[in-house]
This record gives sequence, structure tokens and C-alpha cells, in this order.
Amino acid sequence: MKEIVTEIAIIGAGSAGLSAAYQAASAGADVLVIDENKLPGGQLFKQIHKFFGSKEHKAGTRGYIIGQELLEKVQNSGAKVLLDSLVYGLLPDNSMGVISGGVNYSVKAKKIIVATGAKENYMAFPGSTLPGVMGAGAAQTMANVNRVLPGEKILMLGSGNVGLIVSYQLMQAGAEVVAIVEGGPKIGGYGVHAGKIRRAGVPIYTGHTIKRVYGEGKVEGVEIAAVDEKWNIISGSEKNFDVDTVCLAVGLNPMTELLWMTGCEFDFIPAFGGHVPLHDKNMETSKEGIYVAGDVTGVEEASSAMEEGNLAGVCAAHSLGYLTDDEKAKLVEEINDRLNTLRSGYFGERRRMSKQKQIEDMKLYKEALLEKVEI
Repeated sequence: MKEIVTEIAIIGAGSAGLSAAYQAASAGADVLVIDENKLPGGQLFKQIHKFFGSKEHKAGTRGYIIGQELLEKVQNSGAKVLLDSLVYGLLPDNSMGVISGGVNYSVKAKKIIVATGAKENYMAFPGSTLPGVMGAGAAQTMANVNRVLPGEKILMLGSGNVGLIVSYQLMQAGAEVVAIVEGGPKIGGYGVHAGKIRRAGVPIYTGHTIKRVYGEGKVEGVEIAAVDEKWNIISGSEKNFDVDTVCLAVGLNPMTELLWMTGCEFDFIPAFGGHVPLHDKNMETSKEGIYVAGDVTGVEEASSAMEEGNLAGVCAAHSLGYLTDDEKAKLVEEINDRLNTLRSGYFGERRRMSKQKQIEDMKLYKEALLEKVEI
């Protein structure tokens, strides 16, 4: 087994990981970013829509352009990026097992930033294993990255922002979205995204779910039905659609597998997709020297992931002595101001409070360790 030694190792070359790499490398740290994909950038290069919000958050700029700009900054910072490489183990001594190019490596780092993102949830129903049933993110990757249309007639399950945005992008790519189906009583995503879908003539069935998908060896049709307040199917409400593809946009789940290996503390926060690692205001987990950033800390969106990456990169670099206390404080204040702006308003309140809960839980955890109290 070959050995690689670095000061800061970052797992994940998405929006959070690249932002962390830029901040840490710019401060002077030796940084290595590891990603299992053949290309860096993560979700940003799938996002062809324009971001909105403030100038600081690239309002009016398409996601893939933001990704290109971020990647160029990382390359100029001196950070090294190891692609097509799988991190298969993360040990408590801050070492990790990596397979790259068929070679097994032991990577040892003083600090580790885990920015592994999130994975799509799935939903089981009769016919859910037929070819043509896929996650909305997979369909988005096929269309926007690989330039392959996943199907010609598509039904989308889920009306959150992912379901709405991907539906519109599939229509832009030439597919027909026959309907969007939502189990809840109302549309889950932003009105600006839902409005574009409705203006395009796509019906949105709230209070409905998929009853079954059918076809001989592939998707040929789907049957939906209304549900009551207990999510039971209402007999006689069934509707059928001729489709060749069914996309599932039913939520995301943080990819925390590597963090569980380290023994760091977790909390269960449904608003963030399930179990998430506790972290403090520096994005450091209960395991000293291991930081987190992006959707692995709780599912949000790309702008928040980039800011959390910035925060983790600054704090990790400071812990190694590359930034003074005053330099760190100034950068952290600027980053937190931008994060608070993102998490303000109706849609951000729940996420801001959930993040605060993680920090408070971490404080209690550290106090308990100091007092040697079992928690």
C-alpha cells in the first residue's frame, strides 16, 4: 500500500469541497481533494438554471458557470485534486483508505474535511424496479452532463425544488413531462419554479401518489391515485398515463457513511434529511480534526454548501497556524453574514434553527466530555 501525506485532505470535489480547498490552499496549507467522479464540480455542473438571491451569491449566473469559476480558483490556489478515486474507509487516526487507478493508498492528513454531499431517496411501489424508473438527479445528470435524454414522455414524482427544476430542464431538452405528482397537500418548491411549470401546461396533482408502474421489461405506463390524510389510497381516484420514464424527486439523504466510521456524534434532524453529524461553529465534528461542509451536514442548496465549505476551509487552515486569529475572525464574520442571509426569510428559518441546534448540541457534548459526564 502506497502512502500519501498532506496537511488537509478534503473528501468530495463538489461545491462545498472545492470552496474549502480554495480557502485552505489560499491561506498556504497543503491541500488534497479526493473525488470518485471523473470530473470535479459536483452538482454545480448539472445546474443550467440561473441562481437567484444576492450579488454575493451569484444571482443571475447559471450554476455550471459558477462551477467553472470555482474550479479555476481552486486550480490557481495550488490545491491538488485527485479524481476517479474512491475513499472507502476513514479511520479515527485521521487516515483513510483510497483506491485510485487500481492502486491502494493510505492517505494521512492533519485535518480532514468531509464534503460528500447527499444521495437521492428512493420509493418502492409495484414496478419500481422496471428500467425507466430513476432518480430525478440521475435524469438531470443524463440530460445536462451527458447530453442523453432519459426518456420522451416523463412523469415526475415530487414537487420540491428538485422535482420542479429538473422537470423544466427535461422539457428544455425536448422531453414531454406529462404530469408532476405530489403526495402532500400543496406544492413543496418555490413558486417561481412551479409557475414556469404551470405556464408550460404541465398538470400538478397534489395529494396523489404512484400506485403502480407497468410495462413489459420497461416502463410503458404509470397509474396514480389520490391519498387521504393518512396516505391511504382512495379507491376510484386512479388515473393512468402513457409514459416511458418515471423520475423520483422524493428527497435527499446526507452521505454520512464515512463519518459513522470515525465514531463522531450524530443527531437526527428530519428537516435536514435524517442523521447528521454534530458540528460546532467552526464546522468541526466531535472528532477532533474532522470537519464537515455542505449537504453531508444537512441538505440545503449549492450556495449554502459553498459558504460552509468556505467556513470549514478557513477554520482548518487557522487550526494549522496559516491564519491569525484576527484574519480568521474577519473571514468567518463575512462568511456567516452571507450564510445568515441565505437562511433568512420563510424558507430559511427552519434550516437556520436546525443548524443552531447542531451547534448547541455540540457545545453540550464538549461540556460533558470536559466534566467526564456520560451522555
